[in-house]
Amino acid sequence: MFEIPSDLNPALAGLAWLRGRWEGTGFREWPGEGKVEFGVQIDFVENGGDYLHYLAQMFLLDGEGRPERPLTIETGFWRANAKAEADVVMCSPEGYSEIWFGKLQPGRVDLTTDAVVRSPNAPVEYSAGRRLYGNVNGQLMYSFDRATTDEALRPYMWATLNRVGS
Repeated sequence: MFEIPSDLNPALAGLAWLRGRWEGTGFREWPGEGKVEFGVQIDFVENGGDYLHYLAQMFLLDGEGRPERPLTIETGFWRANAKAEADVVMCSPEGYSEIWFGKLQPGRVDLTTDAVVRSPNAPVEYSAGRRLYGNVNGQLMYSFDRATTDEALRPYMWATLNRVGS
């Protein structure tokens, strides 16, 4: 059973189950790029404020399942409100900044992009997204659907992670 720490900022109650470090593996697939297995580490850290700091690092894996080289990284901030809504701001080194909005349910966060901003040098004309983070039997299940100017919204990345630290 999950317990909310007594010293947690009350604004984070709906996101409390995410706190800590999660590690696992997943897949990325996109037309013209094929399907790639990756390792992932996600950290949700709080410092007493009304937000969680988010850091997700994805790595290509070698033949033995060990991290071989970076695939991508993203960072940002997650906030929740009393109406069980989440606001998330993220950015990545590929030249994307995203604002996500969504609903909180116990052990689940559904997000949709409110805005995607990309630099002129971004490798893909990413235009919209949908994400799901869910606690299923103590594991973090993650999926990211993406749309570009050339492709309608479709599955892009998905992973299963285990909590490895608080």
